[in-house]
Amino acid sequence: MNPIFVVIIGIVSLLLGGFLCYIYFRNVSSGILKKAEEEAEVIKKNKLLEAKEKFIALKQEHDKQIRQDEQRKQQREQQLGQREQQLNQRQGELQRAQNELNQRAQQLEQQLKAADFKQQEIEKLHKQAQTRLEQASGISAEEAKKQLVEALRDEAKTDAMAYVNEIMDDARLTANKEAKKIIIQTIQRIASETTAENAVSVFHIDNDEVKGRIIGREGRNIRALEAATGVEIVVDDTPEAITISGYDPVRREIARLSLHQLVQDGRIHPARIEEVVAKVTKQVEDEIIETGKRTTIDLGIHGLHPELIRLVGKMKYRSSYGQNLLQHSRETANLSAVMASELGLNPKKARRAGLLHDIGKVAENEEELPHAALGMKICEKYGEKPDICNAVGAHHDECEMETLIAPIVQACDAISGARPGARREIVETYVKRLNDLENMAMSFPGVLKTYALQAGRELRVIVGADRISDKDTELLSFDLAKRIQDEMTYPGQIKVTVIRETRAINYAK
Repeated sequence: MNPIFVVIIGIVSLLLGGFLCYIYFRNVSSGILKKAEEEAEVIKKNKLLEAKEKFIALKQEHDKQIRQDEQRKQQREQQLGQREQQLNQRQGELQRAQNELNQRAQQLEQQLKAADFKQQEIEKLHKQAQTRLEQASGISAEEAKKQLVEALRDEAKTDAMAYVNEIMDDARLTANKEAKKIIIQTIQRIASETTAENAVSVFHIDNDEVKGRIIGREGRNIRALEAATGVEIVVDDTPEAITISGYDPVRREIARLSLHQLVQDGRIHPARIEEVVAKVTKQVEDEIIETGKRTTIDLGIHGLHPELIRLVGKMKYRSSYGQNLLQHSRETANLSAVMASELGLNPKKARRAGLLHDIGKVAENEEELPHAALGMKICEKYGEKPDICNAVGAHHDECEMETLIAPIVQACDAISGARPGARREIVETYVKRLNDLENMAMSFPGVLKTYALQAGRELRVIVGADRISDKDTELLSFDLAKRIQDEMTYPGQIKVTVIRETRAINYAK
């Protein structure tokens, strides 16, 4: 075959194939475009429907909001209308009441005029009768009244003096006897245990090897323990014992229990110490609250504020002169209840006041107040009744006694603290402290006599009027109180009273 013919046939075939391909792809692209247009139309319709639905929903929401606003507006208008009607009714009632008051005022004015006229007539008749009686008796009404009053007064004075003397004689014969009888019966019916006061606690260990672990490397464990508990821990040569020193018994107890848990656990390092101390502190706090609740239940005292219950439980860890404060308060409460029953008073109030009388000794904030005044302030803060608060505040004569419960609590507090074995202070130490107070006051110029009163709670100083002036008296009181505060150790506070007086003495011969 001719090559040229073959080439021509090939070219024609290629052109024909290209044409066919062009037609095929044009048909395919047309189908794709058509399909895309259809899908776009569908999407457009869907979007239009969605927009329409959203518009309808927004319109409905707007219409609903408008209806709600309209309803609220109508309700407000109705309320305003009702209020206007009520105001109109009240105005009408006030107007009617005003008219009634005016009518009553007119009636009362007429009655007063009539009563004045009648009173004038009565006074006129009374004067006429009095004139006739004076003419008949020969003396005036004033003279007759004076004679009658004097006669009645003399007679009443005589009868009253005889009656008073009889009562006083009977009281002198029976008062001391009855008072002693009541006090003896009260003391015999109540008994309480006491514990000694300590400023240190001793923690016993099995062997002395534990001491090194408690001290730790370069003393870090013992420093962490002292910082966490607030006490001083003394590790010395005493065999099988560690001394815990501190004036706060609650902190000493927390330190003792923490040491016990740390030694039992065996892991002793600063982080573990802080964890154990925090846990023991919560346990002790829970035990304080439980002790307060149990005490109030045992004594039958109800309705006590939770903070007062917590302070009552805290008394367990406080002591005064070796006498446990909680036991002393329980004993005072029972004594007060018995004595109030014997005297015909309310024993529940007396028991409540007796339990709370020393609550100021365990106050959280150490204010510059005597514990009795601070206790009264705490009771007032937590809703105790005025008679209870007065009994708490007056048991050391810090304020005036206003109820009969106050002297009962004071007497029972003295009975509980003064009985043999209740308090641990050595007599020699007590007498020495009183002598030191008096000698310190005598060392100031112008002082004549000194007296230590109320177990050393008050110091009275008598100065010469010719040696010291009134202004110097105030200065002496301040200087003496400052010196006592700086040089002496004593519980509570000491009241310093300086007395300056002038006496003129003559003898008639």
